[in-house]
Amino acid sequence: MRSANWILAAALCVAAPMAQAACATEEEIDAFVDAYSSKMPAKALSPGGDMADAICSQAKLILALSDVMGPVVGYKAGLTSAPAQERFGVSEPVMGVLYHDTILPDGAEVAMPWGAVPVFEADLILEVGDEAINEAQTVDEVMAHVAAVRPFIELPDLMLAKGETIDGVTLTAMGVGARYGVMGEGIAVTDPAAMTQALGAMQVVLRAADGEVLADVPGAAVLGHPAQSVLWLRDKGVKFKPGDLVSVGSFGPLMPPAKGKGGASVTYVGLPGDPVVRVTFK
Repeated sequence: MRSANWILAAALCVAAPMAQAACATEEEIDAFVDAYSSKMPAKALSPGGDMADAICSQAKLILALSDVMGPVVGYKAGLTSAPAQERFGVSEPVMGVLYHDTILPDGAEVAMPWGAVPVFEADLILEVGDEAINEAQTVDEVMAHVAAVRPFIELPDLMLAKGETIDGVTLTAMGVGARYGVMGEGIAVTDPAAMTQALGAMQVVLRAADGEVLADVPGAAVLGHPAQSVLWLRDKGVKFKPGDLVSVGSFGPLMPPAKGKGGASVTYVGLPGDPVVRVTFK
């Protein structure tokens, strides 16, 4: 399920290691995976490099983490809002992957801390219906090839030790913080036009366990429309397959676990049935 650009990047790193001067070495990848497995802070991968270095490092990391977290089951777009891009010094989103063992069911209990630098955020999953999505040019055409929309609370891990550089390059190199995510039941896309409109007009409300509203964000906060994340990833070289999961990006800011007061929920006001997904921190 890996896209061609990641496989090509890995091949380039092996064939011409000097081409990406800051592409992580095998020793650096091994150290990062050891830290990831132990939920301990890690050294940044590709600090001072460029995005080609970051993609090269991520390609190596994907191969290593697939042995730890299971096969790749989808993709994620990160930094999909202007404030997030400004914070990390980039002018466009960043991309990563989702692993089989990172996806947890609605209502899951997650032990704290779930990572070295754990955070949580309101997100959303689009489940790919067929390969024709790769030919889509508009959000309407994307949604014609989406099988289901799934509520999703992402539980990323920013991983890096204090003092390490965290920017668009190092965030990409480390896989955009993939750790866990709690996914709700799918809402079948039976009327693509209606779902396209609903996704753009919905309000995404993130709440703490006690009901406090932590964020209340429109669907358009993600690149103008959540389905734009699919187009962006496709334009970066991802070739989607039926069943792939696409994490569209954050609706609102990243939150530290303490803000959840024992858990979190996300309500998608305006989607059919105003669905809710929940997680408990224990």
